[in-house]
This record gives sequence, C-alpha cells and structure tokens, in this order.
Amino acid sequence: MSNFVVNIIHRPELSPEYAEKAMGGKSETGNESLDIFLFQQKAAHDNGLKTTIQITYASLFSDQIIEIAKEHHEKYGDEIALSLLGLPCKEFKEKYKTEDFCIWMFDEATKREIIDDCFTLFKQKFGFYPQSTGSYFLDAYCINYIAEKYPTVKCAVAACWEEGPKAYHTCNNSWYTFLDGGPWNPWIPSKENSHCPAKSKEDDSGIVAIPHLSRDLMACFDGNGSNFGTHPQNVLRGMIYYDDNGSYEFPYLYNLIDQYRHLEKYNDGYSYNMMFVGPGWLNKRGRWEAPYELLAKSYLDGMKYYGELKKKGQLIDMTMAEFADFYRKTHPDYSEPECALWKDILYGSNKQQFWYIDPYFRTCLDFNQGGAMIDLRPLVAQIPQQCGIGTENVYDASYPYLIQANYRAGFFTHYAGAGTNKSCKVKYNGKEADLCLCRTMAKFSKDDKGVTLTANPVTINLDGLEIQIQSVFFFEKGTGRLITERKILNDLHGAEVEFEEYFTGGYGTTEYQQDLSTVTLGAGENVGQYLYKGRQFTSTTSKSAFVNLPDVLTRVEMGGDVDSATAEEGIAFSPVYHIRLNKKVSKGGIKTWLSLQKAN
Repeated sequence: MSNFVVNIIHRPELSPEYAEKAMGGKSETGNESLDIFLFQQKAAHDNGLKTTIQITYASLFSDQIIEIAKEHHEKYGDEIALSLLGLPCKEFKEKYKTEDFCIWMFDEATKREIIDDCFTLFKQKFGFYPQSTGSYFLDAYCINYIAEKYPTVKCAVAACWEEGPKAYHTCNNSWYTFLDGGPWNPWIPSKENSHCPAKSKEDDSGIVAIPHLSRDLMACFDGNGSNFGTHPQNVLRGMIYYDDNGSYEFPYLYNLIDQYRHLEKYNDGYSYNMMFVGPGWLNKRGRWEAPYELLAKSYLDGMKYYGELKKKGQLIDMTMAEFADFYRKTHPDYSEPECALWKDILYGSNKQQFWYIDPYFRTCLDFNQGGAMIDLRPLVAQIPQQCGIGTENVYDASYPYLIQANYRAGFFTHYAGAGTNKSCKVKYNGKEADLCLCRTMAKFSKDDKGVTLTANPVTINLDGLEIQIQSVFFFEKGTGRLITERKILNDLHGAEVEFEEYFTGGYGTTEYQQDLSTVTLGAGENVGQYLYKGRQFTSTTSKSAFVNLPDVLTRVEMGGDVDSATAEEGIAFSPVYHIRLNKKVSKGGIKTWLSLQKAN
C-alpha cells in the first residue's frame, strides 16, 4: 500500500462574494452554491473518496447544510470541520460592521471574537467542537488561541504556498494576501510563527498544518501560484489543457499529482496531496474564460484520477483529522526535513530545482544554474511577526527572505552583482566563470546525518584550461548548516585556479529593501556597521565571515578551509551584502559551510 495521502476538502458557501458581485446579490446565488457543493461531494463519493466538509459561517445558519453534512458523515465517513473562510455573509457583516473577511487581518480582539463566535455556533449546531479548521492563512496568534481554547482541533489549513507579490501583481495589484516563505507540504507550526516548522515539543503549536493547495514548486515560484495547482480550475486559469476533437483533456493536472506522488522518494516513502475547492469555481455562468461544461469536466476528471489511484492501492484518502493522526505518527522527529527534487512538468525542459525545509531554514537550489541558491528563509529566527489591524503588518504575513532570485534579481541582473543568490566563481589567469551559468542535474541521497545533493559534473574553459567541477551539497541534519563542496575532477597539470564561494543577500518580503544601516558585518576582528560605502572586511586567519541582520533576528555566517574570508557592504544603488570565501588550489577543491543562527 502506498503512503500517498490525499485530503479532499469541500466547503459550502451560501453567500460567496464572487457570485454576489457577479449576479448583483440575487437570491439564487445561495441555491446555486449549494448545488455546486452537492456536485463536488457526489464527484468524490462516486469515485470512492471521502472528504472533509469545512462548514462556513454562513452555512452554520442553514439547517439544510447542517443536515447534509451529518448525512454525509454517517454515510461516507466525511469529516465535519469548521472553515474560517466564507465569513462575509449577511449575518457576519451586520454583526461585525465590516467588509473585511480574512481572519488574519483583523485586530487581536476581533480575531478572538470571530473564532469564539464560529466555534460556539458550530457546537450549537452539531453538538461537538470540530477537529479541523482552516483559512487561506492562520497566523501564530490564531493557531495558539484555537489550540488553547479548542483543544479538539488537531489539523488546520494554514497557508497558501508563495501567495505573495507574484499573485498580487497578476491580480492587477489588488490581491492583498502576502503569504510567501512557508512550507509547501504539511508541517507542525511553531508557536512563534506559523510559517516555521516547530523545533521541539515545547515549540509545537498543537496542530498539524496543511497547505491551502498543492502547487507546482517550479511554476509557482516563477509565476502566479493560482495557475499551477492540483485544484482543477487552477489548471484552467493557467490555460494548461488541450482540446482533443471537442473533448478537453488535462494531462498537466495528472502530471502534477504524480509529481507529488514522486516526492515519496525524498521523504522516507511518504507523500501528500490536497484539493481544497470552494463552489465559486463551478458556477453556471462560467469562469476564467471557460464555460461551465469545461469547469465541471475538469473537476470530474480530477476526482476520477484520484479514484483510479485508490483502486490500484496507490492512494489513501483521509479526512483532515485522520491525516493529523497519521502525520504525528510518521513524523515524530521535529528536525526531520521535507524535501522535493522538482522537475519541470509544465514546459518539458530539463530544469530541476531542489526544495528543502526544516526548523532552521527553507531554501531552493536551482540546478539549471549549477545548484545556485535562489531562495532562503531564516526560519531559525522564528521571527514573531504580528499580522492584522493594529500591527505593523496589516496584510503582509510573508516570512522574510535572505535570498529571493525573483524579487531581488538573482544572478542575471541589470547591475552586476546586485542580485541575491549563493553560487561559486572559478578564476584562472585573469578569466572567471560563475557556476550559475553551468546547467546541470542532481541526484538525491539521505542518511541519518542529513541530505546530500550531488550535481553532475560540469566543464568550464578558462584561457584554454579545461576544468571539470562537481558540486556536492550536504544539509546537515539538526544544525542549520549547509556544507558545499566544489571538487576538481581532472588533472590541471600544476595550473592553479581560484574558487570564490559567495553569498549575496538582502532581506524583506517584497521587491524593496529596508534600511540596512542596522546591519553589522565582518571577518575575524575586522568588523563594521553598514554605511553603504562598498567597504570590504577581510580576514586571512579567521576563515569565516558574517553578517548580523537585527531586523530579521538572523546571523548569516560562512566559513571553511579557505585562504581568506570577506564580508562586503553594498552601496545605495545596490542595497545588498556579500560574503566571499576564496581559495587557490591546483587539485582537490574547496569545501565551505553556510550557517544560519538566531541573533538576539
């Protein structure tokens, strides 16, 4: 039996905002929404799949939906859960006097009031408190409050993967849900910040969190996440289907599901997928330039594919509460990483990226750029972000990056050296090449000490000298250290080359850099405050260099068996910082480490 687990989550919305606005608030909106919910439920049940029914606030006022949920629980084993989505119905707006509807954006007192309201009403209607809940995003404050006051809850939909500036821009700068920086697969959230996996039992928030959607880890990093997920109508919005003589087909959707199945190779035999679909996507008026018939077919075909996998013993369908128990049983070690060696299934190229997350950091290595680091989040800092009205982050709940190649340029920049990434330069006789320019592929291995990515060798030619180099990346378990080795594989016949392992970083949650004057950086005893003067702080004795970033509570340090270590500040036109480790060799190579630590 496969350990590929799937959560199918449906929510009845009797007052969906999309339809109220599209249909002018007509009364038939609620009736259509209920019909869609029943259609979704039937699609799952006809394929032998059970669901989690997340009851919305508006649905708690419907005796009909309450009875349907009870019936489906008894007949099919569906879980009756509570959703903190779907708030903006007539009853909610009249009670709270607001058009807001995102639970994480309210002030703390209102968050508590809404949560208590929803949970109390749920108990009145069903006679018990739910075991699962969820929203697009749940901040640590909401999760901690729910876990303390409603301990029956063991699972929650808690984040949308990479729902940040990219989604905002593709919604004409109008979608204020900034949620970048967290896990793409289930995790146990920290009490300090819900984006961060808990580091210990004491740090455990008490619930298992799942993502809002299972998304394409490559296409969603480069583009809008809402176009590339295992939500069938995401695929339609991304226009990723074809018309086979009048019969629409969705091979990308199946490939994406299979890609998630494939992740069991990197996570000790376990893999996960979820589908979380509100009725708004299936209204009879059509959506995303697609007629209703196409919307319905995509959903039916998606459910059929899951059902076929289950019949073959290649899928286990669970409710959210069942999955929480399963996850706790199979993930007792808080330091265990989640890994994904992801390939391009959208365009069919050989592009390959590796995603890694543990309680210390989340990062991505792009082997289309020689294994360059293109995303890095310092989860070890457990930044205690507050979010909502009355805080400094009314809407921006993203966890800050240190490297983000799309928001902060990466290797390919207008102004040389201004982009955030981590890579290596090789120099010989006045010539140099960056491994960012050397496309390769990698192999994955794992043992009790950590995770290793071994890249295929690449060959560079500098002034007539051929140099064969292999890069090896070792994520040391439970330490927050990434060890990188660049190996020379051929005989250089005495020629001496220089390696420069470098890290170019900034920090933030959007494209814009905050003031860096609080930063200190240095190597050995050569230390200074960031003054935007492009100064270098070099040591030939300490073998490491560091940058302290008080605004994100993080210390970045790099070191190794090197000839020199340098930290360099940027200038106002290039507001980044650099760490460089240099070594000259005629054979062997260079071995360095990167460490992220929480800074007071």
